[in-house]
Amino acid sequence: MHRRIIAPGALAAATVLLAIPASAAGFSPGAPGIGDPYYPDYGNGGYDVSHYDLRLKYQPATDELEGTATLLARTTEDLSRFDLDFLLDVDEVRVNGSRAAFRTSGEHELEITPKSPLRKGSDVTVVVRYRGVPSQKQAYGFTSWHRTPDGGVGANEPEAAWWWFPSNDHPLDKATYDVSVLVPDGTQAISNGRLRSTSSRLGWTRWNWRSDRPQATYLATLAVGKFDITTGTTDSGIPVVNAYSKDLGENYGAARASVERSGEIADWLVEYFGPYPYDALGGYVPNTDTGYALETQTRPFYSPRQFANGSNTSVVVHELAHQWYGDLVSVAGWKDIWINEGFARYAQWLWSEHEGEGTAREIADYVYASHGADDPFWTVKPGDPGPENQFHLAVYDRGALALQALRDEIGDEAFFAVLKGWPQRYAYGNATVADFVAYAQEVSGQRLDALFDTWLFQPGKPAAPAARAASVARAAGAPVQPRSWRSIAATNGVHAH
Repeated sequence: MHRRIIAPGALAAATVLLAIPASAAGFSPGAPGIGDPYYPDYGNGGYDVSHYDLRLKYQPATDELEGTATLLARTTEDLSRFDLDFLLDVDEVRVNGSRAAFRTSGEHELEITPKSPLRKGSDVTVVVRYRGVPSQKQAYGFTSWHRTPDGGVGANEPEAAWWWFPSNDHPLDKATYDVSVLVPDGTQAISNGRLRSTSSRLGWTRWNWRSDRPQATYLATLAVGKFDITTGTTDSGIPVVNAYSKDLGENYGAARASVERSGEIADWLVEYFGPYPYDALGGYVPNTDTGYALETQTRPFYSPRQFANGSNTSVVVHELAHQWYGDLVSVAGWKDIWINEGFARYAQWLWSEHEGEGTAREIADYVYASHGADDPFWTVKPGDPGPENQFHLAVYDRGALALQALRDEIGDEAFFAVLKGWPQRYAYGNATVADFVAYAQEVSGQRLDALFDTWLFQPGKPAAPAARAASVARAAGAPVQPRSWRSIAATNGVHAH
């Protein structure tokens, strides 16, 4: 569940910070985008990052952030220069220990020219020293940094990193992370992975977090504020860390009653998706005024608004399902968003069945009957919705209907084998909708191209499957709302701007 943005437009004029020497013959600049057609300027070409070491200092009272980011990377072509995606003010850049020239360009590009060109296949260490006030920075007319009464939060999709660390910001370039944050005593810093240590000195406390499994940049998060922190372990032994802003007010109880069930829900999801893929788990609820939730790896972000009407485990199911579908296996391109959102939505339907509040079949019939043939809902193609519809309701609900149609077609045994096997096939990597179609055909032994084309790519309401025609027809006349529908529908609007 995410906030929608407008696709980037033309780049702004460049601001030169340092003079850039001419590149050596035979070397060329890395591309300012990784090649995603939805977001041409997101990510960068010419290198792959393996690790981010972020050493930060944050002042909640003023929203001032200072940082030293060390990136370990390997070049994939001969480079005269390369880009990072970043917005804050840069003081210095070093490449392999030597001072490098740099300048900003466009909305969020940091162009770096090393002292010596970089050969393809070279290991590269990039150090960026920077400072700034994240809440004062915008790109394309918006910010992904949330100012709170007692601090700030970096969490958004498809971009959030630019406001707090320089990166190659696209899911194709995953890396491991060490995030070390110095904050005033009495303030907490929350990030991904496991908390390795804390230490205090002279009125400041340093929080050291580590994510030791590959992680996409938009799934990295930072939250600073005054939190109540709870700890525990799942039945399977995974350590759990949850955090709740101390000023959530009337939403505090419902938030805690929901997120504290993360361990239970994760253990339940293992039955469908296979082993939990990380060594940490949890969630956090800061006092933001936004409405969406986000599957930040190992520790999802939830807005207080998710719990305004009481506890909602359905949204927790959704974000934890993403730990497999979206985090463990990430999109190869943003057009493949269905393999994130359709599956996380279907997990909510399975949870409803588990809780005895309506089966997945009943919910599918209700959703199908609730949208007439002339409803624009059916014009959105979940398999390639376009950047303007990337988080449209149809990607979620029509996307989940596609999975129910697959289940009807191949039967429960093959269907659940697909659900569990897919995350293992592409673990810690990236995949496309086409990859999923091929995998489902492989496991089921059936040709499924027509089924997926109908449900994911055709701009119209599919005919009801013959085996379900009678049930769907009855639902179309007088759809019966499943008991779980209100909690599921409560997550519908959170991807709206």
